[in-house]
Amino acid sequence: MVEMDITKVLAHLPQRYPLLMIDRVLECEPGKRIRALKNVSANEPHFLGHFPGRPIMPGVLILEAMAQAACILALRTQGAAADSNTAYYYAGIDDARFKRPVVPGDQLELEVQVLAHRRGIWKFFCIARVAGAVVTEAQILCTERILGQE
Repeated sequence: MVEMDITKVLAHLPQRYPLLMIDRVLECEPGKRIRALKNVSANEPHFLGHFPGRPIMPGVLILEAMAQAACILALRTQGAAADSNTAYYYAGIDDARFKRPVVPGDQLELEVQVLAHRRGIWKFFCIARVAGAVVTEAQILCTERILGQE
């Protein structure tokens, strides 16, 4: 099982601040699952407007964190490194459920499992937890694309 610090995470993802949503990978079993962390900080720009006086992490950013963890898992599964010619895009989100708000100071633990992979399409089951309690669940589909051939 592989653990990755922020330097290794940055080598696997094209996103950078303010859209980088993975701070650390706790474990990664290529072809199976990944566990990653996102430290939710009060100084993130989306909290200025979502919502003033009651900051809540937008659900779409929780889904983005899941997708970034899934991207790392896909790359590790293929034994590939991130490159400037390949991108992973959302192809679908199914059965997304938001069970409780995520607020500054929370540590979002992401667990992503590979459900299927065929011809550049990946299907994942994702769970986000805070202090062991499930906050979000979803199935996501991602597609791998060679840039310039979309």
